[in-house]
Formats: sequence, C-alpha cells, structure tokens
Amino acid sequence: MSKATIPTKTGAENTRLSTLDIELRLLLEAIYLRYNYDFRDYAGASQKRRVVQALRALNCQSVSELQALVLHDQSIFMHLLQYLTIPVSEMFRDPSYFARLREEVLPVLKTYPSLKVWIAGCSTGEEVYSFAILLKEEDLLDRTIIYATDINPQSLEKARKGVFALDRMQLYTKNYQQAGGKRAFSDYYTAAYNAALFDRSLCDNVTFADHSLATDTVFSETHLVSCRNVLIYFNRGLQDRALGLFHESLCHRGFLGLGSKESLDFSDYSHRFEAIDKRERIFRKL
Repeated sequence: MSKATIPTKTGAENTRLSTLDIELRLLLEAIYLRYNYDFRDYAGASQKRRVVQALRALNCQSVSELQALVLHDQSIFMHLLQYLTIPVSEMFRDPSYFARLREEVLPVLKTYPSLKVWIAGCSTGEEVYSFAILLKEEDLLDRTIIYATDINPQSLEKARKGVFALDRMQLYTKNYQQAGGKRAFSDYYTAAYNAALFDRSLCDNVTFADHSLATDTVFSETHLVSCRNVLIYFNRGLQDRALGLFHESLCHRGFLGLGSKESLDFSDYSHRFEAIDKRERIFRKL
C-alpha cells in the first residue's frame, strides 16, 4: 500500500480518510451482495485496521482495487475473510470462566436428561475442544450435542481436524489446570510432528456448521450458549441482534456465557437475563 493512501493527521489526509471510509462501505456492500457475508455492522475501527492489513498482504494500492479483485476472484475473498474474521483463540482461555461453569452451571445442567450447547463464533475450534473436555470430565459429553458455528469455512475445517500446534500445549495445559482439570491434559491428545491431534471421540457429538450472527436465524433450542470475544467486534445494533438470537435459542432458564470484555449492560436484553457471575460474564435467562 502506497503512502498516499495511508491516513495521517494532516488536513489533506483527513480528506483521504473520508475517502477510505467510503471505499470501506462500498467494499462491505459488495461482499454482502456477491457472497452474502455481512460485515456492514462490525465495529469500524478494528475493521478498518484489518482491511489495511489485508491491503498490504495482497499488494493492493487502495480499497477500490481490492474490491475489484474480491468481486471477480473468490479465492481473493477467502484470503480477505481470514483478516475480517480474526481466527485467533486458545484452549481454556480465561480459565476462571471454565472453572465457574464447572462449579455453578454444570451441576444444573446435570438435571437434564439431554443437553444442547451452542458455541457461537467457534473459530478454529479451541473452545469446542475445551467444552468437550469439560463436559466429559463431568460425565455430560455422551448426552450432549454441541453446535460449533462460525462464518469462516477455513476455520471450521481446522476445527473439524482437531490438530493444533504442539508448542501451544504448555499454555493450554496451564489453562486447563487453572480451570479445574481433573486429569493430565496430555491424555486428550497425541503428539507427532510438532502437532497435537486431539482425541476424535471428543467430537462424536459435535456439529460444525456455517452460521452468521449477522444474517442467519436460530436453528435449535439450547441449554447453554457460549459466545466469547465475538460481540466486541460488532456495533451496538448487531450486538443486540446476536443477543436476541441467543435469547431465542435458550430454553427456559438457560445459560449464556460472554467474553471478558463483553457485557449485557445497556443492551436491549439486559433485563432478560440475570447474572450468575458478572465478573466471569455468565448469565441465566429469566
């Protein structure tokens, strides 16, 4: 990307910033019309930053040039999608969240004969396997259906494979232990060729599916929805849409888990949930 298109704080560059904003809107509209992926209500600042990163990676001089490529080449769009969706996660991220689920939520879920759990925005699957391990250790996995959804097909494919970098296992093991893990974390994977292949049986009852919180509807009644570090990338309107989907999906007195920087405060659904643990962002449907 040439220096002429990178916004700065000079008066002349402020005009270019306005042009960049217009180009971004046109790009997102084009993506929606061409591929039916809707990023129009994602938070502006982080979205702009990621598109600028994509411009450099794809050697484009402007967003308009990128738009032309995206419209005529699906492979370019799939490349751009990796920047727009931020497929970054880790197993047992925020261990205290999983510890509280184990202590406060799973004892309630054990009273149901069967369970459905929705992991929305599952990215490359780290949270899916974390939940599967948690449920297995609480003797709930065999009677639970897990829906793992994301809008990025490449992330979903990686999640299905269950192969993760071996050098991440030290961090994941620490997280697992802090989350109240009951076994050796290494019991759940086989190490080979600098990779960790997780036990396939963990995903026997997992359905991986393409689902957009921006455009799609509810697909099943669930007992627990976990959607963490996704809403922070949405504007207020899209956050409320997503929370509406979760509320509609949850059964009576079902549970909702959000990310550490996310909240129900000031949303249209703040009065429809009660906090089980406000610090860990765990709520229950009223």
